Amino acid sequence: MDIKKLASLGVISLSISGCGTLNTVFREDVAATRELRKQKTYCQSIPRVYSGLAFDFCLLNAPPDYTGVLVPLVLVDLALSGAADTVVLPYTLYRQGKDGNLGVYWRPGRS
Repeated sequence: MDIKKLASLGVISLSISGCGTLNTVFREDVAATRELRKQKTYCQSIPRVYSGLAFDFCLLNAPPDYTGVLVPLVLVDLALSGAADTVVLPYTLYRQGKDGNLGVYWRPGRS
């Protein structure tokens, strides 16, 4: 296997494991909000409808990542999450009406 295929496989697997839709739709609410708090985003809540995109935009709105790894992965994940969020739209519409937004409940300056 050549280096390009190996690098592509690595980027795809990292994108899928960090996919905003997987974090917000298929995991418990606590796991998604924990990830947003860990990244110290400024989002206080995100809607369940297109929550993967909202999750990614919240990550982009976090304090700067000095390693330079997070932003390219989030930009790739925006397209993947947009497609996945469209597929699960009927379910997220139901959950939005039933449960409301995902609350992050973290504010800058608090731990």
